[in-house]
Amino acid sequence: MTDAAAPAPAPQEPQPVQADVRVLGAREHNLKGVDLTLPRDATVVFTGVSGSGKSSLAFGTLYAESQRRYLESVAPYARRLIDQAGVPDVDSITGMPPAVALQQQRGGRSTRSSVGSITTLSSLVRMLYSRAGDYPDDQPMLYAEDFSANTVEGACPQCHGIGRVYEVPEQKMVPDPSLTIRERAIASWPTAWHGHQLRDVLVALGYDVDVPWKNLPKKHRDWILYTDETPSVHVHSRLTLSEARAAIEAGVEPSYQGTFIGARNYVLHTFANTKSASMKRRVAQFLDVAPCPSCHGKRLKPEALSVTFDGLDIADFSGLPVRELALLLDGAVADASRQAAANPGPTGTAGGALHADVRRQAVQQRVEAGGSAHAAAPDVRRTPNRSAEKLATTARLGKELVDRLRPIIDLGLGYLSLDRTTPTLSGGELQRLRLATQLTSDLFGVVYVLDEPSAGLHPQDVTALFGILDGLKRRGNSLFVVEHSVDVMRHADWLVDIGPGAGERGGRIIYSGPTDGLADVEESVTRGYLFGGSGLPPHSPRRSTSWIELNGVTRNNLGGVSVSIPMGALTAVTGVSGSGKSSLVSQALPALLAEHLGNAVPVDEAPEDDELLLADSPDRLEGAIEGDLAGVRRVVSIDQKPIGRTPRSNVATYTGLFDHVRNRFAQTPEARARGYKPGRFSFNVTSGRCPTCEGEGSVMVELLFLPSVYTECPDCHGTRYKPSTLEITWHDRNIAQILAMSVEEAHDFFTGEEDIMRSLSVLIDVGLGYLRLGQPATELSGGEAQRVKLASELQRAQRGDTLYVLDEPTTGLHCADADRLVTHLQTLVEAGNTVVMVALDMRVVAAADYVIDLGPGAGDDGGTVVASGTPAQVAEGGVGASAKYLTTALEESGALQRTA
Repeated sequence: MTDAAAPAPAPQEPQPVQADVRVLGAREHNLKGVDLTLPRDATVVFTGVSGSGKSSLAFGTLYAESQRRYLESVAPYARRLIDQAGVPDVDSITGMPPAVALQQQRGGRSTRSSVGSITTLSSLVRMLYSRAGDYPDDQPMLYAEDFSANTVEGACPQCHGIGRVYEVPEQKMVPDPSLTIRERAIASWPTAWHGHQLRDVLVALGYDVDVPWKNLPKKHRDWILYTDETPSVHVHSRLTLSEARAAIEAGVEPSYQGTFIGARNYVLHTFANTKSASMKRRVAQFLDVAPCPSCHGKRLKPEALSVTFDGLDIADFSGLPVRELALLLDGAVADASRQAAANPGPTGTAGGALHADVRRQAVQQRVEAGGSAHAAAPDVRRTPNRSAEKLATTARLGKELVDRLRPIIDLGLGYLSLDRTTPTLSGGELQRLRLATQLTSDLFGVVYVLDEPSAGLHPQDVTALFGILDGLKRRGNSLFVVEHSVDVMRHADWLVDIGPGAGERGGRIIYSGPTDGLADVEESVTRGYLFGGSGLPPHSPRRSTSWIELNGVTRNNLGGVSVSIPMGALTAVTGVSGSGKSSLVSQALPALLAEHLGNAVPVDEAPEDDELLLADSPDRLEGAIEGDLAGVRRVVSIDQKPIGRTPRSNVATYTGLFDHVRNRFAQTPEARARGYKPGRFSFNVTSGRCPTCEGEGSVMVELLFLPSVYTECPDCHGTRYKPSTLEITWHDRNIAQILAMSVEEAHDFFTGEEDIMRSLSVLIDVGLGYLRLGQPATELSGGEAQRVKLASELQRAQRGDTLYVLDEPTTGLHCADADRLVTHLQTLVEAGNTVVMVALDMRVVAAADYVIDLGPGAGDDGGTVVASGTPAQVAEGGVGASAKYLTTALEESGALQRTA
């Protein structure tokens, strides 16, 4: 008996894969219940004026939801180690693949982080030296960590991997030896009470502080400056040596007990331990920084530096520009492959010798041209008798390094070196490095969410960017790009225009579809820039009669540059990425001007990050400045550094309008009756702020296996203030309600209050009407922070005596916002001031009075002036990378007639 065959199961219909991403009810930040359908496997560009809701949709909603879903599959303990984007306010999102976010952010604050570490290329390089390096005959093999300056195993034992040693020379601590100690001969000592206390202690120890420093015995001078002793003695305050001795003999009660610290140790201890940025900067001026005498600035132990590859130790290897590094590795891989195939025995082939000669010539040429000698090796050669294992390792690791270096070069970053520290990188450079790293990951089926990948790119480099983005798309990925560049919009497959305005006036989808369809949407602000009709009017350049002459400027890749900058004009400095624009404008110009005027010109700038004071100092600034400089009294640097490092700094406090607001509240009858002063209405003062959250408005909740979360303060409910403070109202609003207003709301509310309206009007004029007065500085983008700084300057009374220095002021701005910003820069010039800015947007360059184009390339291939003159002169000259793009911009504005 046989069993009947079981019937085959009916074939199941394949479930269709959703080919798009659908969003329902997105309400993150200012989004107004957005419903949206987006194609996958396409380049989707989100655009709209600044503050319209682009990032809220792309990053705050789409990416955040994708990350949230992924993290649900991750162990709770691991989740707390991941920087989570938060849970978006949205009804549903379907069809969203896993997402990778590449956001704009400035280089990290750690000077031990570098291009090599953030791209993970340094790990491969260390492995290459460990396994394929040429070792001295008597040295055992080292592990990869022995080649890292950030490990105990690899760091130089003298400088601990910093590469520098710090000394405090007497001539800096005592600049004028004719002064007495009481007259502050020791300039490195503190100026306030602590300085008096140190002098009192010296008197108590028997030193005469009322004779010129130069007349003190050398033994006394050396002890005062360099002793490690810290004696503690009873002192009599503010007495001479003879008076103090008389007081002791008379049994006078001492004023206090003081402790002494040597002048050198005071500088070193303060520099290492103070939390005050201003104090750290003050003592830093007394430090001499020199390369470590043991490692000569290379940060590694001698054993690691004795290992070479292609004649270079790992520090010299990492100091090469990436494009040179790729050429070196190409040759090394070819040699290793050829030798391994032919014979695993002695190497020393003609090809290897030729490659070494080319490398030696390239290094020598750069040194002779004034470039860095850091990458120059004293002996470029191949060590014979390399084993078959080393040859195989060279071929394998070298090829992988070359493959990962290519995208970096293609993105216009070939001028960077692996040892370039991240604090010196711009946000655009950092994002492009991360983008290049993704290209070698071979991921497919993911969504890359990008934040202005064109930021910091010259128009010439944008073409290479398109190739990178298209390569990601060809692999089966989707690209969601937040952008303001018209060129990137035109390259998109799908355009999402959000607006129509900013803040409360934005948050709606104006258009979603193929790019060409936006031409029919009259409500769109973007339409006029994409298809013509909007833009800055033709500009007639001002003719200047006085000039600033910079001569022989040497800084970073600037090699003896001389250039003229017109006074009372708007000058745009342009050039490809890495050509030396920031070195000239943000570093050399203000520093040389201040030095020329005897440091009498205050340079207004944001505080430096503490660790940047420990960073590798840039090439020494050399050069001279001449010209008609009598009219310059101030130098103002308006950059994209944050306006504050904590949430306690906000738009209202930075612009100064909050002082006037608090005065209004303090002048109310109720506040006077209670004795409330203006400080009562500050969330930084104990008397008026909420004691539970200490004026933060939120409290942190520790979760054992999850990231800490912040929740509204249970006592003040996010208002930051005590109930008694909130009982005081001005025009029926309390102080917390004022801080919650947008700039535009406050502008209507404070009508007639001129001192407050002055700040609010300029904030609206620079396109920041959507910001809340109390919006924390930590929530502002770099472009927003820069415009807040500009607004603070615009509200000042203009005396026509200021040199304004701006570094890419239109970064992160929609074309309409950029136009508004340029209009206000022209206002500053009309008031008699001088404005010098780095600019890559050719529309903005076309609106300048004078253009300086640097190049012709980046890094060692840049650093020279290739063209200068009015925008029309530079365009018609046809020299340099900017000329053809500037010609197009001038033609579109009507300043030049289009050629046939």
